[in-house]
Amino acid sequence: MINSKLLINRSLILNLQPLYISRRANAIRRLVFPATAAVVAISLLAACTGFLSTAGPSRKAIGEPQTQVNAAAFEIVDVNDAVTRQQLALRAQELFSETLATTAASRRVVGPGDVLEVWIWEAPPAVLFTEAPSSALSASATAGTSPAAASMTSRAATLPEQVVDDQGAISVPFVGRIGAGGKTLAQISSDIAARLHGKAHLPQVIVRLSRTNYATATVVGEVNSSVRAQLLPGNDRLLDALAAAGGVRSPVNKTMIQVTRGSSVHTMALETVIRDPNQNVALQPGDVVTALFQPFSFTVLGASGKNEEIPLEARGISLAQALGRAGGLASERSNARGVFIFRLETVTAIGSTNSTVVPTPDGRVPVIYRIDLSDPRSFFVMQSFPVADKDVLYVSDAPVVGLQKFLNVLVQAIYPFAARKQLGL
Repeated sequence: MINSKLLINRSLILNLQPLYISRRANAIRRLVFPATAAVVAISLLAACTGFLSTAGPSRKAIGEPQTQVNAAAFEIVDVNDAVTRQQLALRAQELFSETLATTAASRRVVGPGDVLEVWIWEAPPAVLFTEAPSSALSASATAGTSPAAASMTSRAATLPEQVVDDQGAISVPFVGRIGAGGKTLAQISSDIAARLHGKAHLPQVIVRLSRTNYATATVVGEVNSSVRAQLLPGNDRLLDALAAAGGVRSPVNKTMIQVTRGSSVHTMALETVIRDPNQNVALQPGDVVTALFQPFSFTVLGASGKNEEIPLEARGISLAQALGRAGGLASERSNARGVFIFRLETVTAIGSTNSTVVPTPDGRVPVIYRIDLSDPRSFFVMQSFPVADKDVLYVSDAPVVGLQKFLNVLVQAIYPFAARKQLGL
C-alpha cells in the first residue's frame, strides 16, 4: 500500500517538473530579454548612426577636435560678453553726423555755373550807374525843390545776370573781372563795393543767387527719379535731396544710403537717418547720394521652429530676434547647448585665429560662433550679439533624438511579426 502511494507521488512530481521548468525558463527570459534587447539596440545604434537621417552635424561633431582629414576647416568661437562687444564695435555704423559734418559757410558758396543778380546803389548827387529821370528834374524845378532832392528818386542799377565762369569770375562795369568762386554772396558784395570805392559815390551792392548749377547734389540709385538737387538754404539736407528725387522705390528698412564726397564713401541705413535727425546732414556741392536696395537675410536650419531664409533689416537684428523669428528651439528635439552661427569673417573681426585655418579666396575665415542656451546668462548676451547678412543659424539635435529614431525603425520592423504571431498566422 505504501509502495503504491510512493509510486503515485513520484509519478505526480515527474509530471509537474516539466511545467515548473517551463515557467522558470519563461521568468528567466522575461528578465534577460529586456537587458539583452537594450544592449543590442545600443550596439546597433552605434553601428547604424550613418544611415539614420539627421538635420545636420551634432554638437559633438562640431565641437570636437578636427581630424587630420578636415583640419584647418573652420574656427570655433564661444559667444560671450567680450566677443559680443567686439562684434558690435566692428559693425557699428559710421554716423553721418561725424563723417559728413559741415558748416553753413562751406555749403553756401558760389561756384562755376551759378547765375548771379547784382544791384548797385549810389548816394546822390553823384551817380555812376544811374541818373535822376528828367521828368523828376523838371518836376522839381516847377515845385521849387532842389535837383539833389529829386535825384533821391533814382533807382538801383540792375546789371545783366552774371554767370560764374570756369575760373570762378564774373564781370562788373567799372570793376572788371572779380573773383566769385568759393565765396559767399556777402563776400562778393563787399568785394564789388570795395572795388567801386573812389569811382562811385558811397556805393551799396547786393548780390543774389538767381539759379545754381554748382551747389547741387546728384541723387541716383533706387529712387523714383534721378536728379541733380539744388542745395539752397533751407533745402540742402540729405532727406531734402531724396525728396527732390521722388523718394526711394524700395522699402525703407531695406534701403542703404551711400554718400560719396570726393574720394570718401560713407554708408548708413535709411531707417537710421529717418529715426535720428542728427544723421540728416547738410550736403555739399558735388556730393553723390546713392540709394541702394539691400535684400539682407539669414538662413535657419536644424532643430528650430522653422527652416527657411528669413529677411533681415538693413540696420541689423540681434541673435535673440533671429531665434524669435525662427520660432525658437524645437523643444522636443533641440539641443539647447548646440546653437551655432556659421559665418565668413574677416581676420580682423575675430582677432587672433588658428594659423592652420585656411582663408577663402577673398580673404575671409570660416567661423562658427557657439552659444550655450542652457546657461541663463546667454539670454542676456544674445540680446546684443549681431546677426549679419548671409549668416546660417543652426540648432543641433539632442542626443536622445538618434535613439528615438532608431527605436522607431526597430518597432516598425518588429511590429508586423508580432502582429502575425498574436493573430496565429
